[in-house]
Amino acid sequence: MSYVLSCCSTADLSREHFERINVNYICFHYEMDGVQYPDDLGQSIPFDEFYKKMTEGAETRTSQVNVEEYTAYFRPFLEEGKDVLHLTLSSGISGSYNSARIAAEQLREEFPDRKLYVVDSLAAASGFGLIMNDLAEKRDSGMDIDALHQWILENRKKMHHWFFSTDLTFFVKGGRISKASGWFGTVLNICPLLNVDGEGRLVPRKKLRGKKAVINAIVEQMAENAEGGTAYNGRCYMCHSACYADARAVADLVEANFPNLNGKVEINSIGTTIGSHTGPGTVALFFWGTERD
Repeated sequence: MSYVLSCCSTADLSREHFERINVNYICFHYEMDGVQYPDDLGQSIPFDEFYKKMTEGAETRTSQVNVEEYTAYFRPFLEEGKDVLHLTLSSGISGSYNSARIAAEQLREEFPDRKLYVVDSLAAASGFGLIMNDLAEKRDSGMDIDALHQWILENRKKMHHWFFSTDLTFFVKGGRISKASGWFGTVLNICPLLNVDGEGRLVPRKKLRGKKAVINAIVEQMAENAEGGTAYNGRCYMCHSACYADARAVADLVEANFPNLNGKVEINSIGTTIGSHTGPGTVALFFWGTERD
């Protein structure tokens, strides 16, 4: 290829998927009980083991990719004479975009004949992954790096992210909701429904009582916001944190209500960076739609 398409491991696709579409990625980091690991798509610690340890009380912390790491990551591509289009995890939830931007500015001085674009995806998890999958298709169809760079700047806010959680433990632990709200929510079986806004931030939208209600509500949001409504003919990705049955229930409902989907719903695991904050019990749904505001 005349240029490299790249992203962060927080796009939460499988390693095999990244290899199949020829997209490079750089790994975030996390700590579990004081030991640091790369967020390497479940290779260091399998996802089921990771979430089991969290449930048993393991302490987790995450760290973004720093400027030096980005510089070391980009440099070999440029030395090979390749241009690079790199997308980062949303700046609304991470500072990785700023680190990548600084590294790129420094490297452009060293490699003035090369193009190195860094784009804030305003996306996360497998919504970020769905963007990368579709960018790879456009690259393979012959779109050059300048056109692809412009396309993603114009379309990144059209990737919809909807999340719900059936376990409030880690929302309380991370300070996203108060202990009192978490206690009442657990007693009343409240499942929060959240989405990512136009600035790439995760925002609570509704509080629904019971798993069935929130599963129906997340699919209703897809019908309301997807490109073409229930006639939507793009791809739909999902990811989950140790609650595959809940994700499968959403996927079945999506496939029943959106007969023109481009293939079946693809279900991935929420990776260790984002999962360190959500904990187990979170389901996320992603699709192309109207521009997020």
